[in-house]
Amino acid sequence: MTQQAAPRPAGQIEHPTTPRTRPNALAPAFGISGLAGTWTAAESFLDAPTVIELALWATALLLWAATLTRWAIGAHRAGALRADLVDPVTGPFAALAPAVALLLGGRLASEAPVPGTAVVLVAVAAGLLYAAVFLASLVARPRDVAVIHGGYLLPTVATGLLSAQALAQVGLHRAALAAFAVGVLFWALITAIVLTRLALGPTLPDTLVPTLAIVSAPPAVAGNAWFAMTGSAPDGVQDALLGTFVVFVALQLALVGRYRRLRFGPSFWALTFTAAASATYAVRWLTATQPAAWQVWAWAAVAAATALIGAIALGSITAAARRHARH
Repeated sequence: MTQQAAPRPAGQIEHPTTPRTRPNALAPAFGISGLAGTWTAAESFLDAPTVIELALWATALLLWAATLTRWAIGAHRAGALRADLVDPVTGPFAALAPAVALLLGGRLASEAPVPGTAVVLVAVAAGLLYAAVFLASLVARPRDVAVIHGGYLLPTVATGLLSAQALAQVGLHRAALAAFAVGVLFWALITAIVLTRLALGPTLPDTLVPTLAIVSAPPAVAGNAWFAMTGSAPDGVQDALLGTFVVFVALQLALVGRYRRLRFGPSFWALTFTAAASATYAVRWLTATQPAAWQVWAWAAVAAATALIGAIALGSITAAARRHARH
């Protein structure tokens, strides 16, 4: 008689040695594409070498394509693609597929407007389609509150705000405003759900604790999108977003002790895009307002994000090498 696999505990991400790739494996491509965006801002406003941002964009593209291919092939062979999309723990990370494409398309459009616009439009459509699938599963299939985590902001908030940024980059400003409104609406709705779950418990398992960083991403992502939509001059909307950004950065600083107590693992990639988007937002604000020693502070933000993401990448490579050596 065939023994059935034990059910996964609520809120538990499957171990990274599980043979089949899951949607959360797209997190490294998302983090590195975010860092590429930071270095694009550094190239534009701080005269950083162009080669760094191009190398990061190329790395993000290769990681995204390779991971997406492995996931799609594995899910197709297992007949589990739809199950992956609506999985209550790892499913929300499927939104990273169109999210990375939005970032890549926006950058491509600055060099090649027609193909860049095409990539952006396809990514917007894919993001909208997955957001609909995610919301339908959310309202039609009640779930254990323990499985809810910061990644629930990705399908609607992240894709909405990144769609706004990318659409503005290709000149579709009215569509960008509509996408921005969607992102802000679900930022309020989903954040309320996530914070309620965190406040009332149960305690997040260690593998999901790094997703707390995602909760702090929307102010920076919205701010970067608004800069793309309106130009470099801060306005009342940016003032409001900056105040919110400061509060959420303070939250992450208060959580550093909790992060440091965790055992390193692939879930640490959840920290990376928030760090990169925050650094980019800081560079944009410092460039726009130019306080005393603003370039020093801007470079400090770029360096901090690069160091964090570099450390996580190095840790992941080292862990992968150790696993390979054991086998």
